[in-house]
Amino acid sequence: MTREHPGEIEGRLPDAADAHARPARTLAGRATAGARSGFKRYTREVMEAVRAARRAPEDAPDCEHARQWAARAGSHELGAMWIGHATMLLHIGGKTVLTDPVFSERIGMTVNLEGLVPAGGITFGLSRLARPALSVGSLPPIDLVLLSHAHFDHLDRPSLAKLARGAARGATVVTARNTSRLVPRTGFGRIVEVDWNNTVRAAGLTIDAVKPAHWGARTAIDHFRKWNAYVVQSDRAGEGKKRAFFAGDTALTDSFDRVGPVDLAIFGIGAYDPWHDAHATPEQAWAMFRGMGARRLAPMHHSTFRLSEEPLGEPMQRLRRAAGPDADRIICPEIGSCWSRPGGAIAR
Repeated sequence: MTREHPGEIEGRLPDAADAHARPARTLAGRATAGARSGFKRYTREVMEAVRAARRAPEDAPDCEHARQWAARAGSHELGAMWIGHATMLLHIGGKTVLTDPVFSERIGMTVNLEGLVPAGGITFGLSRLARPALSVGSLPPIDLVLLSHAHFDHLDRPSLAKLARGAARGATVVTARNTSRLVPRTGFGRIVEVDWNNTVRAAGLTIDAVKPAHWGARTAIDHFRKWNAYVVQSDRAGEGKKRAFFAGDTALTDSFDRVGPVDLAIFGIGAYDPWHDAHATPEQAWAMFRGMGARRLAPMHHSTFRLSEEPLGEPMQRLRRAAGPDADRIICPEIGSCWSRPGGAIAR
């Protein structure tokens, strides 16, 4: 069942030594830990998915302050709202951008059973721990959708189909190489694949694709798919020109040092235990943020789906401790929180 708010941290907060000790596992040890972690969660979630299919889907209520912020997004010089997981609503250069949109109650492989079960099908995968801050129907008009890679928790086809019929109808979709066929063809405007170290202009913005430390396969048989991080830049001259960075999923890498400086960097800070080869720890995310000379950090990829073993609440606590006296550079710390320039205030 979906909770309104993620739970508090469970147990002791790791110290810095713990953060660096975990990656010391052998390859066999990491594989064993990953298999154990996945089996423990997915077995339980598959059973719940079958039960959930018998219930008619319900639209989650919006966060009222998030709805109000989204309604005036056009007035923001640069703005961001964390909707949940890797879904960020950005306003930059007079355009509205949505990253890795996932609004579904459950993520995973979907079997269509229209007319047989109230939900219309069964999605075999993880359920949300926290509702999205906004429903698809409450989004402002979207100019650009950014898709980092094809993993189910980042490229959710049911969410994309709803967007194509609604707020993102006619929008441009920018996605990684060999992933565009996963995007619904009807409703969107352009669907553009961009490879690493290449640039595309879309929706009045300039988008550069960067290679993160991750991988892109959606299943066991499609390792040909690629994965991206993005730099989004407005075309306004002078102080009106803004740059935002969306990391998608990444482990620790120095590839982003050449990207900066940027006004806003969006990094994942969760799902690192035991997946540190694919997802950065909070300390590593902070180091990459500092390395690229970014001004503000919006953390994501935590507190929405239980993808890993670290306790809920731990990623933000560790990030704040890593930031120390610079913790005021962290924005949008909770689902539904918003930040904007001018003003730069965080709404709760």
